[in-house]
Amino acid sequence: MRLNKAITLGAAVFAASLPFLFHLAPPAQAAAEPTPAYAANGDLLPVGNYREWIYLTSGVDMSYSPKPADMTMFDNVFVNPAAYRSFLATGTWPDKTVLVLEVREAKSKGSINQHGHFQGTQLMGFEVHVKDERRFPNKWAFFDFDSPEKSGSLIPQGAPCYSCHMAHAAVDTTFVQFYPTLLPIAEVKKTLSAAYLKDEAGAAQTK
Repeated sequence: MRLNKAITLGAAVFAASLPFLFHLAPPAQAAAEPTPAYAANGDLLPVGNYREWIYLTSGVDMSYSPKPADMTMFDNVFVNPAAYRSFLATGTWPDKTVLVLEVREAKSKGSINQHGHFQGTQLMGFEVHVKDERRFPNKWAFFDFDSPEKSGSLIPQGAPCYSCHMAHAAVDTTFVQFYPTLLPIAEVKKTLSAAYLKDEAGAAQTK
């Protein structure tokens, strides 16, 4: 009987303390998505867990010049989730968009593979395209990285990549024409650039 009374008393004390305990516990919050961050010298700090971002596309031996690449490579493109969600809704990229281009070696011999290519573990290139409207005169900037774990250096605005993207990119100076799940959205939202539409019209006439 005494044991039952002790248990009952303990349960009553615990129940009375529950509101106090829940009051002390902070509410659970989703972690805020990181935005582009820079070192004092202007370098872009490592983007971290980009492999957990939204995968957009892969290319093999892509080249924007008549001369083909000297070796077979894969390139993979990722974008931060917040920018992806915004693109789905609007057909264009919001401020603080971060696009990652990861270039990997292509291999043909390995395991049971007999034909074609697969991606190897060696990273051969790493670039980041950032939209930061207050920081860059033309809103966008490219950064080149020696390694994803190190900071990336700003590619000067006069570099060919800027003029190429400006002259041929489908949406907001980005090559959405190579992102198969986003191009239809841009078509529906009517956000395709005049430069891209001109390229497409010219290509259609030569077919």
